[in-house]
Amino acid sequence: MEDLRDRVVAEVSKVVIGLDDVITKILAALLLGGHVLLEGPPGVAKTLLANATARAVGLPFRRLQFTPDMLPSDVTGTMTLRAGDLTFRPGPVFTNVLLADEINRTPPKTQAALLEAMQEARVTIEGEPHALPDPFLVVATQNPIEYEGTYPLPEAQLDRFLMKLDIAYPDADEERRILLLRHRGVAPATLDDVQPVLDMAALKQARYEVDSTGVSDEVVDYVTAIVRATRDLPAIELGASPRAGVHMLAAARAQARLDARGFVTPDDVAAVAHDVLRHRLILRPEAELERYRTDDAVTTVLEAVPVPR
Repeated sequence: MEDLRDRVVAEVSKVVIGLDDVITKILAALLLGGHVLLEGPPGVAKTLLANATARAVGLPFRRLQFTPDMLPSDVTGTMTLRAGDLTFRPGPVFTNVLLADEINRTPPKTQAALLEAMQEARVTIEGEPHALPDPFLVVATQNPIEYEGTYPLPEAQLDRFLMKLDIAYPDADEERRILLLRHRGVAPATLDDVQPVLDMAALKQARYEVDSTGVSDEVVDYVTAIVRATRDLPAIELGASPRAGVHMLAAARAQARLDARGFVTPDDVAAVAHDVLRHRLILRPEAELERYRTDDAVTTVLEAVPVPR
């Protein structure tokens, strides 16, 4: 598993510089059957990252650009008349890796079209369920800078994302390495160099290994304590849900296995806590006025909850 992680990171790094940890966590989400929300300013390679990762894991990729006039059927598909018969025309959601680009720019009704797909791996059209391909990974992006003309994701949909990963600007050395990559005009030429490093058999084996990662009672108690502590913070209006605990333990399993360990440690839990919790906590208005962030709340909880030894 460590070798698999290194090979995927090496391939994606041919075109995306300085995001090794983010690549690893997207791979973890794929192995867990979860979904990822990427947030960062324009131009930090969020879209390119999703495309390159799909290429590295050898899975079909489709991009869906969300806009204010998009309809739910533009996501899921629709019934069409062909030769006098109604037939289902699948939408872009029928793929293995779906990039939901600028997901907060489309109205809630269209955002909700992804809910069943993300949770059940299927969509229902005219009362008929249609299964999505397996594996199915949604990588959604949003811009934290612009709020005009956007529709913040409802809590129910945010809770369905396994992780929210923040992508910041690269440092000076990374930015220089980006400039040294081959380009065709302004397009990255190295995207064509990304090669698949695993097939379906290897993916299934990796999923089995993640699911079989050992978890002690002490680690389970640690995760439980972290999740429950988020509900007691004075600055938090709404704490983490029980689903957050399930996702945190699953992410810790993937973290451990990708680091070549067959068991979860408290350090694995702490390593994924911010990514799993930051989008699930709702701050009180007075905390927001004081520029308190959900990441600050997670840090407070990690410092307060005793670490099992």
